[in-house]
Amino acid sequence: MKKIIVLLGLSASLFSGCKNSSPSEISVSADSSFQLMADEYIKGYLDHNPTQAVSLGFHEYDGKLTDDSRQALDSLYAWLKVSAGKLSAIDTNGLSKKMFIDYRILRDEIRSELYAFENIHSPYTNPMGYAGAIDANTYIKRNFATPEERLKSIIAIENAAPVFFENAKANLKDSLAKPLVELAIQIAKGSASFLGNDLLVALKDIKNDSLMTAFHSSNKKAINAVNGYADWLQKEKLPTSHNHYAIGRDNYMKLLLNSEEITMTPEEVLEIGMSNLKKEQETFDAAAKIINPHKKPVDVYNDIQKEHPTADSLISDSRNTMESIRQYLIDKHIITIPSEVRIGIKETPQYARETSTASMDAPGPFDEKATESYYYITPVDKKWTPKQQEDWLKSFNYYTTDVVTIHEVYPGHYTQFLHLKTSSATKIEKIFASYAFVEGWAHYTEKMMLDEGYGNNGDSIRAAKFRLAQSGDALLRICRLCVSVKTHTQGMTVDEATKFFMDNWHQGDKPSRQEALRGTFDPGYLFYTVGKLEILKLRSDYQQQEGSNYSLQKFHDLLLDNGQPPIRLLREILLKDSTTWGRLL
Repeated sequence: MKKIIVLLGLSASLFSGCKNSSPSEISVSADSSFQLMADEYIKGYLDHNPTQAVSLGFHEYDGKLTDDSRQALDSLYAWLKVSAGKLSAIDTNGLSKKMFIDYRILRDEIRSELYAFENIHSPYTNPMGYAGAIDANTYIKRNFATPEERLKSIIAIENAAPVFFENAKANLKDSLAKPLVELAIQIAKGSASFLGNDLLVALKDIKNDSLMTAFHSSNKKAINAVNGYADWLQKEKLPTSHNHYAIGRDNYMKLLLNSEEITMTPEEVLEIGMSNLKKEQETFDAAAKIINPHKKPVDVYNDIQKEHPTADSLISDSRNTMESIRQYLIDKHIITIPSEVRIGIKETPQYARETSTASMDAPGPFDEKATESYYYITPVDKKWTPKQQEDWLKSFNYYTTDVVTIHEVYPGHYTQFLHLKTSSATKIEKIFASYAFVEGWAHYTEKMMLDEGYGNNGDSIRAAKFRLAQSGDALLRICRLCVSVKTHTQGMTVDEATKFFMDNWHQGDKPSRQEALRGTFDPGYLFYTVGKLEILKLRSDYQQQEGSNYSLQKFHDLLLDNGQPPIRLLREILLKDSTTWGRLL
């Protein structure tokens, strides 16, 4: 730790002594010095976050579990504050345009890390942050090492689990937010179930007896530690829990600024959300009228939701649409697909099902050994009531399933990953991601694809069903924006948020309550809609700038080949005049 801080101090001192140099020499010197500091920060960041490092593809961190002791967290916080001070002391006038972009990405990253410590959902106070930490799934889903080597990493992580969870208990406050405790219990139980079931199945072909003996010992310790944590939360923390999970208006403004360089107030963001909610409801109603003008729009929407797969065919039906969507992108010149590597579809791992309906899981951009990517879909839980099961399947009706696949795979997150992997983006640009850009892009593609004719084969009813499904998903994301602001700055309860989703998203209680609960610990889920609106504005401005030289494919390729920064910075890269970046409408 001291070594890292000293190195940061040394690197900052390199920015002096350029008085007699030419502007180009100053830029080269400043760029080199900043790059040195950035590399040292990245090294420190990865050292503090070995699980994240492995997910990025840095396998020298295999088998390491994050040190969550109070001493380690205090040391990390102090290091971040020193890093912020050193970075702010840099004279940015000497940086090239490219390095100035990276400088601001790193600045936003450090600010966000500090914010994570200083708000209500800090590592000290959020029990969810610990619940799924024993991530053995990383070591079984991709072949970045031999099965035996990956098993050794699992054993090392599992052996560290008892101490990890004892530290977790010591870190958490006496009284915690009830929704976070309840979700942490569910995640921990799911993690224990994975370790005791799915993991055993995944390792069944390993024949090394001594290694398997060591694994069974470590696995028992890990399962006991995870279950012990869940039981402790159930017995000790749930009875004393409270409903004070809102981060408050001041912290919300910091979230907007630190994450995305957005200077609007929560009230201004909410106004945009409510305005777009009205517009999207008009789109929704218009599509429903085409399908059946004699029924209420909500009833038409309910009708198309009945056109859904069975619980058994949910995964296979999704698989069947992927290739045709991919080919559509190529045929219509919508975006470049930079790789022939396909993605696999699997059920969402048990431990992640409480917080995910569908998701894309790609390897890290620096992983050269394993290229497997997975499209996870959460299946029906047989323990649910028949109505809950039906509500879940309705949300995966045939039209919505295609829209979800567009979001997660083509041209959404998986295509986004392929561009990031093969682009010339810097290390900073590949490691530190903007929530609004990553999720805003995937959400933007849903509307964009239908605007470009996907789902419209001349049958106006069929096209309207796709638009209704897409509009329904857009209503979900807009509701997230509104609920995020209302929950964290205006006192909205989980019950009130659930009703807001049900009234405006037109889904049942089970998925609506799950979305409401997510809002208690993920206020940033407003960035789905914010990012989409920013990208639409950027596209419009870029098209006006380029005139006859504009093409949709060119815009999309440029957007995805410059890393994953806040969209304000992408405006500076793509536009000659980016001064209107803050206007989302």
